[in-house]
Amino acid sequence: MSSGIEAEVVLDAAVVLSLGMNRVLGGGTGLAGRGAEALAALAEGRAEARAAALAEVRTHERALREVVERNARIDALAETAAKIGAEAALPARLDPAGKSAEELTAWCSATDPVLDAAERGLSEHLASQVSAQIFTVAAEGLRADTERDAPPPPARDDVRRNLERIMTRLLPDVAEEERRAVAEAAGMLAGVGTPEEAEGVLQEVRLRIQAANRRTEERREAERRRAAERDAAEQAEAERRYVLESITAAFEDLGYEVQAGFETLTADDGTLTLTKGSWPDHSVRMRIDDAAHVRASMMRERPAESEDDRRVDVEREREWCEAFEAARERLRGAGIRSDVSWRLDPGVRELPVSGGSRHTRGRASQRERHRERHN
Repeated sequence: MSSGIEAEVVLDAAVVLSLGMNRVLGGGTGLAGRGAEALAALAEGRAEARAAALAEVRTHERALREVVERNARIDALAETAAKIGAEAALPARLDPAGKSAEELTAWCSATDPVLDAAERGLSEHLASQVSAQIFTVAAEGLRADTERDAPPPPARDDVRRNLERIMTRLLPDVAEEERRAVAEAAGMLAGVGTPEEAEGVLQEVRLRIQAANRRTEERREAERRRAAERDAAEQAEAERRYVLESITAAFEDLGYEVQAGFETLTADDGTLTLTKGSWPDHSVRMRIDDAAHVRASMMRERPAESEDDRRVDVEREREWCEAFEAARERLRGAGIRSDVSWRLDPGVRELPVSGGSRHTRGRASQRERHRERHN
């Protein structure tokens, strides 16, 4: 922007953590509980109280994320069980709303061994399923070989036990094509005639299981990365909206009418236009970029035509600068610090003229919409 103020924005840790907690709980962007206490302690200069509140927020936020991970694992195991036609003794998902950090952590600790057991059970079911599909054929082949002086029955029993033991190593959520590849290797047992041949087939089964498990772990890791990227994007958007709405509220409280700009009909683009009833010819255009950078510029609705117009320009710029400082103070109370990186003093440059028509909203309706966003 050609005239005005630029500032870097830094969100307090209590705000960042609380926004993350609100997202997990499915709430809005309003801060509550220990996060609000940490901000209040910051405003009052009570460092010890703030440290204690912030530590509790961090603990609670970590516990919430642990619950989210367990809930996701429950969903994944339920999906796997349905795919392979197995019964899985899975715990119910936990709704973390209203639970303390201690309760959430205790639930995670109790849930982990249950989920581990469920995953082992699914692997055993899959091993039994695959073994059942191929061992009848394998047994018939071994029986035929026995008639040709092939390994005696105890050796056949060993082959079956070894196959089932090896098959339990296969992760239950391997892709269907991976499962077929393992089953095809195990199916070669139907044609073996000696223990050495059986061991060679079992070794091939082992190798295919290792490859299938490796690719499954890679897929799981890719899914975790995508989930982390989605989480980061959602957090960034929550922080951007918090800054945008806090700035809107601060200037509305100072008597400005604030209109949000829109790139489309459904998504605001971080642009605000500030006006006042006593400003027939002036407005302030503000842009918030990624909750990290604010740019503001005073604009004229029509070109200045006289020295009196230019005198009024300087008065409006001074009024705006004072309001900006007052808003910065209010924003500190909301956990938003702004460090001015560039400022153009009043009267230094002729105000730019707005290129578009001016649209304003009433302050009362803006306040009502602001309240709705936080309810």
